[in-house]
Amino acid sequence: MGCYIYNLAKRRKTKGEGHNFVLADRISELPDEILVSILSLLSLKEAATTSILSKRWQHMWASTMTLNFDAKLDLGSSNLRHFRGLQSEIRYQESHRYINWVNRVLEQHKGPSIERFRACFDIDHRFTSSIDKWIQFAMTKRVQILELEFIVAFSVIYEGHYAFPYPDLKHLCPSPLHSLGHNIGGFESLKVLSFRYVDVTGEILEYFLFHCPVLEHLTVHASTNLVNLRVVGSSIALKHLAIVRCFGIKSIQIRDVNLVSFVYSGGFVNLGISNVPLLIEVSICETDDDFELDTDIIKIVLGQLSCVVSQLEILRLDIDQPIYDKKYEFPVFANLKHLELIVEADYRWLLHQLNSFIKASPFLQRLALKLQFQTWKCNEKLKKAAIFPHHYLKVVEIVGYRGRRLAVAQVMHLIKSAVALEKIVIDPVRRWLYPKGMERVLAEVKKEVKARDHAMQHIKHKVPSTIEFVCL
Repeated sequence: MGCYIYNLAKRRKTKGEGHNFVLADRISELPDEILVSILSLLSLKEAATTSILSKRWQHMWASTMTLNFDAKLDLGSSNLRHFRGLQSEIRYQESHRYINWVNRVLEQHKGPSIERFRACFDIDHRFTSSIDKWIQFAMTKRVQILELEFIVAFSVIYEGHYAFPYPDLKHLCPSPLHSLGHNIGGFESLKVLSFRYVDVTGEILEYFLFHCPVLEHLTVHASTNLVNLRVVGSSIALKHLAIVRCFGIKSIQIRDVNLVSFVYSGGFVNLGISNVPLLIEVSICETDDDFELDTDIIKIVLGQLSCVVSQLEILRLDIDQPIYDKKYEFPVFANLKHLELIVEADYRWLLHQLNSFIKASPFLQRLALKLQFQTWKCNEKLKKAAIFPHHYLKVVEIVGYRGRRLAVAQVMHLIKSAVALEKIVIDPVRRWLYPKGMERVLAEVKKEVKARDHAMQHIKHKVPSTIEFVCL
């Protein structure tokens, strides 16, 4: 319905009146709240276009409940590449244009509340006063989803991020948000909070957790000020927590909460998890330049998860450091159904590592291997990896496949081990490095084409006819 109304507006703009607008007039008879709901499904620019339909529609768009100022949607992939190549002075001018656009829309907004406020562009601390006003606006409108993503030009960590307001808590201010001129009561409706390239402290995050009674999703990406985070207390409503690339963080404590999923990606962190009975999905990628070559990341991570291992249903780990300790006894993943591992594909002990995970996961149904490729040498004489029949594993995915020396042997080992296997998927695209919408360089695409051909020639004919073979 929203797209239909938008197309009508475009047609009127280009062709004038027509009989097709009889239906538009009938739509105009709907109550305001229904029309606003329809317009909220459109982008801001599409919604604004409907103002030419009739006098009644002229200001209707200004009550939209979705304010998505995501410039990436307008730039597109080709223009985004062009933007990244601009000189810093020109990017700064473009940032000013973005700021002015957001300010104009907020000044015209008439609705009493909004469901979503999203700002996404290359802006930093130089625009603090404007961003503070946006947050004030969102609080006043009792926003439910607040997303601030302040970088599109590049993805490196740098100083100069916008810092979320934080006065000295030792003074008699009612909240860390006091400098915004509003009490945090304006965030009582907040359900989703996402900070990307925004500097925020653990104290501010904890204040949100304790004073936002329906906050269920919290994501913090690339904050340089986050050092310690405590998610502790049965009164906290949080269900999903993601901390990504906050390389200054030293400690995360999660205790006595009803968290369902947890994502951590970054440097080594002092991670403590206990009494989290609903936690069933965990994703951890810990990398650190201070790690010794013989550091067993598997032991470290599984030790951090020791209190929840038996209840996990979905587990994603980055274990691409080539360390295998045959004496280490894995804990039992009694409820694990889905396992994803980023692994060093050329490590000759890889099959032994996989055997350990498979044996420890008796009810595993889906296994995804994401392949990294480096050159590692092992001086020990290797034993052939034994086959341990698994009776529940139904789907195996090999992501980032390349036609390397051990590739076929690894795939065949998994096929023989999974006696109930129904489907095997070979995917040459390294999707964990190239999220949806992110373009890959030509050299990467050529490797994918070559890998796809290798899989069709060397693996497909070896897969039993009872197993579905898919090469993406």
